[in-house]
Amino acid sequence: MTQFQEVMRQQLESSMHVELEKLLSTAKGADAEVSKKDFEGFRKIFHRFLQVKGPSVEWAKINRPPEDSIQPYDKIKVKGIPDNIADSLNKLVVVKLNGGLGTSMGCKGPKSLISVRNENTFLDLTVQQIEHLNKTYNADVPLVLMNSFNTDEDTKKILQKYTHHRVKIHTFNQSRYPRINKESLLPVATDMGMTGENADVWYPPGHGDIYASFYNSGLLEQLIAEGKEYIFVSNIDNLGATVDLCILNHLVSQPNGKRCEFIMEVTDKTRADVKGGTLIQYDGKLRLLEIAQVPKAHVDEFKSVTKFKIFNTNNLWISLSAIQRLQEQNAMDMEIIVNPKTIDGGLNVIQLETAVGAAIKCFDNALGINVPRSRFLPVKTTSDLLLVMSNLYSLEAGSLTMSERREFPTTPHVKLGSSFTKVQEYISRFESIPDMLELDHLTVSGDVTFGKHVSLKGTVIIIANHGDRIDIPAGSMLENKIVSGNLRILDH
Repeated sequence: MTQFQEVMRQQLESSMHVELEKLLSTAKGADAEVSKKDFEGFRKIFHRFLQVKGPSVEWAKINRPPEDSIQPYDKIKVKGIPDNIADSLNKLVVVKLNGGLGTSMGCKGPKSLISVRNENTFLDLTVQQIEHLNKTYNADVPLVLMNSFNTDEDTKKILQKYTHHRVKIHTFNQSRYPRINKESLLPVATDMGMTGENADVWYPPGHGDIYASFYNSGLLEQLIAEGKEYIFVSNIDNLGATVDLCILNHLVSQPNGKRCEFIMEVTDKTRADVKGGTLIQYDGKLRLLEIAQVPKAHVDEFKSVTKFKIFNTNNLWISLSAIQRLQEQNAMDMEIIVNPKTIDGGLNVIQLETAVGAAIKCFDNALGINVPRSRFLPVKTTSDLLLVMSNLYSLEAGSLTMSERREFPTTPHVKLGSSFTKVQEYISRFESIPDMLELDHLTVSGDVTFGKHVSLKGTVIIIANHGDRIDIPAGSMLENKIVSGNLRILDH
């Protein structure tokens, strides 16, 4: 950094400090203390953002992870589950990342409250899974939800319905950071309010914020005092992320000197996952490499399924005492993700975020476990929703498992067009969910509806041209068919 750049950086930091103090002076009551802690975290990330320029990795220094640093799941499963697994369960806390809204699927409110199967929401299924564990093993696994200011109020209202379930539920909130004007690099907010013109000037800073906000909430300390040792963290919309007793047993049975503080579940990449973060060896440490960190010249190489064979599912097992230690030592080091946005009125802003998995390099004896694809079942779109609502999966005690009647281990490739993007529209287009047990590929585009008891097999492509409508009659069986325009059914 040149002397001029250093002077500019100091001036920017100083201006930011002044603006944050002005904002804090408008905070009221208990909010003031919370906001103060949030802003401490924001100052740190802003300081690092001003210092780091260019990609955060040198491509030439990237190595493949050593053989033993990513274990195949089968090797861990072979050990089996000991009789005293309840002791291990009593050391575990399940944490679900619950900061997201259902806006991408046309829903208002928290994504976790969208119905995904038999009227059950993501949150219902999560509670059922943990309650089943607690009853089966006479254990006490609590559920912790990391909410954001977008989801906290609605989530807390709904939690009352679980008061008689055998699951203790705790919540804490992600930090609230100010969006930054892309030109001036100063906050857009004029006060700490969150309504009116201040409605979209704040953001939750990515799931990497879990470490600081969990620590700041006091809940981390409380759980350690209760004898809890590990958290299992996952996205609430990943229906494959259930508590795996074999991984838990592997974690707690490590000898003292080799205690594993962090396990990342990875799975084999397919062409659909080319943008997913992968594990590399860098400066002698296991590290998560995200596409945003890759120099432009190497993006195609990063997307290669042959060179980088696995990707991060964001199912993570992490030591609570290690989080506490790293927070107290201010040693949590995660790459900054700069996320550009345009807010109402056309103003360009940036938000500085971090990813929870990026902290892997800070923990001792970190490990990747290559798990079956079934542990990665995210529902990001209505195309994903169609899969999990179909007879491809059976539901038991909150867990979805692939039907034994399906002959292939992979799920079909489903692409629903823009007429299906919003959940309400999607639901109105299916009188019942088709039989998809023998389906390989489905593309639907345009104004298409499905009657009851439709069966889809092989490759099915249904395209209604602009202004046309296609109604698939009840009881139809489409196998390797292209249906187009005015309901011509062609063999494919």
